[in-house]
Amino acid sequence: MLALLHTSPVHVPVFDALRDRHRPSLEMLHLVHEDLLVRARTDGPQAVAPAVADALAGAVAEGADAVLCTCSTIGAVAEACAPGLGVPVLRVDRPMAAAAAAHRRIVVAAALAGTLGPTADLIRQEAAGRDIELRTLLVEGAWERFEAGDREGYLHTVAAAVDAVREADVIVLAQASMADAAERTITAVPVLSSPGPGLRAAADVVSATPRGAGDA
Repeated sequence: MLALLHTSPVHVPVFDALRDRHRPSLEMLHLVHEDLLVRARTDGPQAVAPAVADALAGAVAEGADAVLCTCSTIGAVAEACAPGLGVPVLRVDRPMAAAAAAHRRIVVAAALAGTLGPTADLIRQEAAGRDIELRTLLVEGAWERFEAGDREGYLHTVAAAVDAVREADVIVLAQASMADAAERTITAVPVLSSPGPGLRAAADVVSATPRGAGDA
């Protein structure tokens, strides 16, 4: 079984749809903790480390073979919990970051300022010292639309900001909630999002574990 740690309930149907489309036999457990992102934005990601560890431990107690953190802001905090849990903990944006790091001119777009740093750091980590040119783009006004429940306005704002990017070889959508904006862009630059690659990687890990071998 794969447990998914979310900081917004909007991610649940997104990952359910991806599972149904690509890995229909994968058993998933959704954990939604909106307070983690709220506190991480106010006090920093490390401030929620104990709460993240408790949430992940609860998932393991319920039988999770692996955990996927779908929030980029607290992804590194979740990954750091793995040694104490005894199961793999993955962050949804790592496969996306690895793909982005194969390019030189990279633009990271986010609706939350606090997500830009963790995502940029992850891409640099995946680049492993290669010469890359990384810029960040805060999509002004987008998160206010997201919090107001205006999903269409949110995605439109993100897509418009992405289409305005110049001199880039790849554009990274740093938050899982931004993924559908990729389909609304008209730019010729590749636009990467995290949910699909992240779930595939996590499902592969579950299928390789003794308990989860029949789940994916």
